[in-house]
Amino acid sequence: MTASPAPAAAALTTRAQEVSSRIVDDILTLVRQETSSYDLPGLAAGLDLLRELTVQRLGQPDHEHRYPGGECGDTLTLTYAGTGTGAGTGAGHVLLVGHYDTVWPTGTLAGWEQPGPSDDGRDRLSGPGIFDMKTGLAQGIWALKLARESGAPLPTVTFLFNGDEEIGSLSSRPVIEEAAQKADVTLVLEPTAHGAVKTARKGTGIFQVTATGVEAHAGLAPQDGASAITALSEFVVAAAKVAAPDRGTTINTGLFRGGSAINVVAGQATAGVDIRVSSEAEQARVDEELDAIKVSDPRVRIEIDHAWNRPPMTLNAASAPLLALAREVAREQGRDSLPDTAVGGASDANFVAALGLPVLCGMGAVGDGAHAQGEFIYPDTVAAQTGLVAGVLGRLTRPLRD
Repeated sequence: MTASPAPAAAALTTRAQEVSSRIVDDILTLVRQETSSYDLPGLAAGLDLLRELTVQRLGQPDHEHRYPGGECGDTLTLTYAGTGTGAGTGAGHVLLVGHYDTVWPTGTLAGWEQPGPSDDGRDRLSGPGIFDMKTGLAQGIWALKLARESGAPLPTVTFLFNGDEEIGSLSSRPVIEEAAQKADVTLVLEPTAHGAVKTARKGTGIFQVTATGVEAHAGLAPQDGASAITALSEFVVAAAKVAAPDRGTTINTGLFRGGSAINVVAGQATAGVDIRVSSEAEQARVDEELDAIKVSDPRVRIEIDHAWNRPPMTLNAASAPLLALAREVAREQGRDSLPDTAVGGASDANFVAALGLPVLCGMGAVGDGAHAQGEFIYPDTVAAQTGLVAGVLGRLTRPLRD
């Protein structure tokens, strides 16, 4: 699993501490370029900036490819050849995955306020996307930089930056899956869960529900109409009852649109439903029970697009040795432990785990507030997290799996 000699994790972390202000500067540079998932020009500028920053820190890659995203942000891969024994012929290959898109609409930055210190007096840095997940991007780049500067053997490293993770990785999923199959291990630079790596994530469904009714004049002939809005409202209430939090299943209708005018019985309505499940069995149950929902007016047709976006992620057999390796590095850093946890959110790690491949998620920022106004990081953790990733890279100069 490991190669010798490997760069000492403690020394890498010390070096990361010496340059932590520069790492933070790079984080803030990325945050200042807004990259909403729905702003294609902003995404293009953000990816150009991210590539420029990577090249500034690491030099020109040995291979790169930009995959057009269509209506989504592009995906970029940058590969840096390994320096381990037999590099290129079994030296180990690590895929570092991170998304550069954020949930924040363009223009959010202008009104963003910095928080004061936390209750225990620790400094915090805030900005749209700083926690989820531009800090992880910068830390990953610097992790390879510091590992290379140590002079120790290193694996081949491929960075994969995608611009559509927050909307389901609609164009980047096949690129991620192909890249993961070519690599020996995948590290996803998503934020930590209060310092813990994420080894289990819920599967997600992004369902679109459409109700088609009959339009009519709301005053002259309301009886001739069949309201799509009323029927869809009934469906949404019934769908919420399908949730089973005790089994890890949640259902949230986050978008609802319908009707054409206030004095017209609505002929059309749509709802966007977010579904989270912890198992394939729950996924099947939800499908069946949603399809069985009936509305009171039989003239309204309900159609459900069962769009399961990400499969559930668990700590598979391939990933367990990778977790053990990361914990070994953390101990060398002087940490008491490196906990792992299950979380409700999904990420691109779900795709990799579903292939039975080794993957660790949550290797990035320490902070809080993902997708919430005021999301933040603790800058005093940047060095340790960067050192952790650098230390793991130094122990993967041989394949973790055959």
